[in-house]
Amino acid sequence: DLKNAIYEKTSVAPCQQELDGWKKDKPRRNNMKLSSLNLPLENKLTLTPIVDIGDSSSDTIPLSDRLTQTYTLNIRDEVNNKTYNLKYPGTSTILDVKTGIYSLIDLPVRNQQWKGWPSSAKDDKMTLAQSGITFPEHDFSVSKMPSKEKPKVVDLVDSDSSAEENDDCEEYEDAPGSFLIEDDLFVDNTTPSKFQRLMPDNVENETVGTLHFAEQFEKRYGPAHPKFFTGTFDEAIKESCLKPAKERKLLAVYLHHDNSVLANVFCTQLLGSEAVLQLLAANFVVWGWDFTHESNMRKFFVSVTQSLGFMGSEAVRKIHIDTLPVLMILMRSRSTTEIFTIVNGNVGVNELLISLIHAVDVFQDQKFADIGAEEERQARERVKEEQDKAYQESLAADRAKEEAKLLQQQKEKEQREQAENERLAEEARKEAHRLSVESSLPAEPEESCEDVLKIRFRIPGGKWLERRFLPDTKLQILLNYLIVEGYPTEDYKVLCSWPRRD
Repeated sequence: DLKNAIYEKTSVAPCQQELDGWKKDKPRRNNMKLSSLNLPLENKLTLTPIVDIGDSSSDTIPLSDRLTQTYTLNIRDEVNNKTYNLKYPGTSTILDVKTGIYSLIDLPVRNQQWKGWPSSAKDDKMTLAQSGITFPEHDFSVSKMPSKEKPKVVDLVDSDSSAEENDDCEEYEDAPGSFLIEDDLFVDNTTPSKFQRLMPDNVENETVGTLHFAEQFEKRYGPAHPKFFTGTFDEAIKESCLKPAKERKLLAVYLHHDNSVLANVFCTQLLGSEAVLQLLAANFVVWGWDFTHESNMRKFFVSVTQSLGFMGSEAVRKIHIDTLPVLMILMRSRSTTEIFTIVNGNVGVNELLISLIHAVDVFQDQKFADIGAEEERQARERVKEEQDKAYQESLAADRAKEEAKLLQQQKEKEQREQAENERLAEEARKEAHRLSVESSLPAEPEESCEDVLKIRFRIPGGKWLERRFLPDTKLQILLNYLIVEGYPTEDYKVLCSWPRRD
């Protein structure tokens, strides 16, 4: 609404408006209410027109992925001052969108003037995925193209020619063009004499079809009517029957046929009854479809088969044309969506109310049972989640203990390896020192040498070592001899037995 007001003042289309200066978070969608933004009483916003709109990310997203996406088109109808939120797959063409708008506002494609298409969207045969519009939403505005002015006839005849000759020349030279222009104006300005159906023939997009249905229903039968859900049949089931048990509702499917003599009475007196409207509003989601065109009837059969299966499709196919219009009540029962009852169009208000109240009573009983089952299931799931959480915590604690144990074992192993390596290194050092000392040790004197001394060493364990030395041998040679024998001085003391001293 704000962007539309700005558009009226500045002629900048809503889809080309970039508003900056929000006090808090910038609105992410155009349909957000100002009351939800927590704005102060006074706000100053800056308007920046977007020169070339389009999805800048479309170049980075593969075309195959964009073709599978569903685009929401927010289309502002400047003729009737309405906004439509239509969903189209990426495979739909620009012409499909324009044709859908034609079915909604009765404005031919050739007379539609659009704002919001990117500059790259020049061909109506181009798909939405190729057009460069933004995903997931894009804003448009459509208005009626200004009528062409009738061209003035220029008199090219000499001034001295007769008036009759002038008329003949003008009629001969300008008649074809004039007829074409008049014919075009005639088509633009006349309203179609054909009776306007609730749905056009061969509806391809269910959402567009239901929007057209709701709009034409109100135009034909007045404002006293149920609030029709606009969307696909499958979306209507999800909105009513597939909600959580506490939010669940019944689904009332109104099937219309213009050739039925009962249609006018059913729509004005039954569906327009205040008691019926209150009952439907409180307990039902109402979805409407038009069976007047056989193509739309076949499309509905396909949707029913996809959503309700073969049994549901067979029940709908058994509805005879002569019994239309009908109100088909769908209910969620035992985890399946089923057709509860079908109310034919030849009933009165009281009979319709009795059928609806009976459906609501059965539905409420089933709803309470489903709520209880759902709460029990949720309780079981909570217990299971708590058990799973406790198990996971215990498992994590055991895993932590095991990891700590493995870490301790690894640490002890590394310490043992380090001690062993140090021991081996020490032994290697001692062996190297022993070999070095051995290489410098003088040879043992022969027994035949004069003044040879024989010295005995008592070693640990009670054993004795004995060697001959010369009298002038230094004490260090004795110590070196013991080192060579494996008794280094840093590990052993050498003591004199009498008197006892080092």
